[in-house]
Amino acid sequence: MCLTIPMRVESIDGLLARCQAKGAWRDVSLFLMQDDPPRVGEYIMVHLGQAMQKVAEEDARLSWELYDQILSETGGVCPPE
Repeated sequence: MCLTIPMRVESIDGLLARCQAKGAWRDVSLFLMQDDPPRVGEYIMVHLGQAMQKVAEEDARLSWELYDQILSETGGVCPPE
């Protein structure tokens, strides 16, 4: 199962953004968002290392609450596909 994860953009260098979410840091490609690039401090949805779209901070927070609930109900293990 693949998820799109909301992450906060912390820095940008060309088409590469350094992003973080819940203590995890990732370098994320902005190649697919060249027409509407994010700015530092904005939230983006990340899938397989690619930024897919911008997302409001509230929506990012709600997504993380849902992911946390799923993990707590499954004992920290993702359900099988």
